[in-house]
Amino acid sequence: MTQAMKTTLRPLHDRILVKRLEEGEVRRGSIVIPDTAKEKPQEGEIVAVGAGKLTDDGKKIPLAVKAGDRILFGKYSGSEITLDSEEYLIMKEEDVLGVVGA
Repeated sequence: MTQAMKTTLRPLHDRILVKRLEEGEVRRGSIVIPDTAKEKPQEGEIVAVGAGKLTDDGKKIPLAVKAGDRILFGKYSGSEITLDSEEYLIMKEEDVLGVVGA
């Protein structure tokens, strides 16, 4: 038996890999809004972070966020990617609006 190997991605520099947090089913009165009409959540959990931003003189500035942080981000932030049939966002740290529960 062979085990399926899981793909890993390590973001570069000041980029982060984010898994969107799923929202519960949305109801308006007795109307259920279908998944296709729902907006994607703007909250996620950081899965991986890059090593930090490089300055012009070559110094590395560490990121203020870390893997496991729950964050809020802008509606159009990041690029959507799919790894092992899971959807993720890869974005720059500056796209993060805040850390939830920090």
